Amino acid sequence: MHTGAKPHVAVEVTVDSVAGARAAAAAGADRLELCCALLEGGTTPSPGLLAAVRAAVAVPVFAMLRPRGGDFLYDEDEFDVMLRDAAHLRAAGASGFVAGALTAAGELDAGRLAALRAATAPLPLVCHRAFDLCADPHAALAALVRLGVDRVLTSGQARSAPEGAVLLRELVLAAGGRIAVMAGAGVRDANVAELVARTGVTEVHLSATAWRDSGMQFRRPGVPMGASVAPSEYARRETDGGMVARVVAALRGR
Repeated sequence: MHTGAKPHVAVEVTVDSVAGARAAAAAGADRLELCCALLEGGTTPSPGLLAAVRAAVAVPVFAMLRPRGGDFLYDEDEFDVMLRDAAHLRAAGASGFVAGALTAAGELDAGRLAALRAATAPLPLVCHRAFDLCADPHAALAALVRLGVDRVLTSGQARSAPEGAVLLRELVLAAGGRIAVMAGAGVRDANVAELVARTGVTEVHLSATAWRDSGMQFRRPGVPMGASVAPSEYARRETDGGMVARVVAALRGR
């Protein structure tokens, strides 16, 4: 009995280093998403990192456009940074871009996504998991189709893609091939085959995170170089101008 060829499911791996890119490509990844600050969900990589990764691997490398961690409600300065970064990363050899923006009401910011689509064309544009924080995923999917976005990365608005399998299936059916639906979050070797079978997605995304101990022999305990992870996507770090003013005043005797 002829069963037919098994359909190809594209595997995208998000990486934050040249070493990670080499490892993912050597392991068979079809495409890379390049970020910095993966513990914050990924932020924009430097053009230097992108150029180095492109020189190291043969697979397509998509660059994240996200100026900070936290939510996806951007002010004018932050959005200007995203547009400037797009130009620099295009020059550094990006194969495509990954971005997203929301309104305070939880809708996709269609105006800003349209501007990003124009700034990155004709390279592919992916909407990242800002989609998973939208109030209405079906309306958001329709908006992405209208905007000409090529792909959406989503967990089905759940903690993990397996938990969001029902919505993922609905999105695949609603997309009807007009936009690719890529399942991401919690994708593992133990669940990926079932996830694809249940949802019909033809692309999956994972970070494949592992931890390796530092090579540092001398270690200074109790001197952290950064803060702990923010409490949630809805707690944004900001610079306290008042605190700066008080420090300056204390030093200058005001």
